[in-house]
Amino acid sequence: MAAAARQGETSRPHMDLRGRIAELFTWQLAKTLAMGQGLAVLVCGTAVASQASSTTCSSAPPTFPCCSADQIVRSRWFKYFLLGLVDVEANYAVVRAYQYTTLTSVQLLDCFVIPVVMVLSYWVLKTRYRPVHYVAVCICLLGVGAMVGADLLAGRDQGSTANLLLGDGLVLLSATLYGVSNVCQEYTVKKHSRVEFLGMVGLFGTAISSVQMIILERHQLAAIRWSWQVALLLAVFASCMFALYSFMPVVMKKSSATAVNLSMLTSDLFSLFCGIFLFHYSFSALYLVSLVVILIGFTTFNAVPTPTSPEPTCQAGRNANTVVNPAKQEEEQKRSTDVILCTKM
Repeated sequence: MAAAARQGETSRPHMDLRGRIAELFTWQLAKTLAMGQGLAVLVCGTAVASQASSTTCSSAPPTFPCCSADQIVRSRWFKYFLLGLVDVEANYAVVRAYQYTTLTSVQLLDCFVIPVVMVLSYWVLKTRYRPVHYVAVCICLLGVGAMVGADLLAGRDQGSTANLLLGDGLVLLSATLYGVSNVCQEYTVKKHSRVEFLGMVGLFGTAISSVQMIILERHQLAAIRWSWQVALLLAVFASCMFALYSFMPVVMKKSSATAVNLSMLTSDLFSLFCGIFLFHYSFSALYLVSLVVILIGFTTFNAVPTPTSPEPTCQAGRNANTVVNPAKQEEEQKRSTDVILCTKM
């Protein structure tokens, strides 16, 4: 009997460990990982199409009809106008940055979007991160460092050095605007509607980008030498942007803005893998190491849920983390009233 008891005690930690692993690595985590890498592939498609062509396009998210669009425009139009402006200028700033700084600077400084999203999520969305989440973010950034190191070793420090300070500033501005846009997007798709977000941001984003293109890029647009290759690359670019903006709110609603940005860190690696075949880039084993490290960090981040801070309305005498249930509170008040009436009788 004693031997059986000791055997049961030794096997119990293994069962508990397997149970904890099963709780962490669920089917929902696998779907989140797959959807995040789907976004990274779409970003890779836009990068490859943009690099393969000599033109720079500005694309906006699609416009969807909404049954209450008139009411939404009247009540929240200015907020969606600002959100569309932020999204358009974030794309424009990072495209312009390539004319003044190097690819290495863009890859490194673009990671600034992650702390921006985490700070805004903590402040606006009341997201409370655990130590494991900060460790996971650091792991992902280590993967980005390995990727940049591989680029430097391979001599792929492309770009311009015309004005490094201006270019780096544009990258940081773009990352900040992307962070604001992503947090607002997460708030909108979780509080309102994905269709509302796509419709309103698509409406104002299309108008803003069209006006900006006419004012700032009309000469570049007129200088394009159109051919079927250019048209095909532009169609691929626009299709990937369409799918990216349509699919991102779905992933954002199931995960978070921080998780989405961590998942898209692998898009540069996918672009490099495509460039090995299309543009004859040199291969480095550090690219595979970087991909594995980023995926480990992303999986670790999503394995542990990020709780939100509780509402301030809590019952006195209870734990501060326990939110009051209105129905239960009403029932307790009714019981106390009955007790008082019985004591008076």
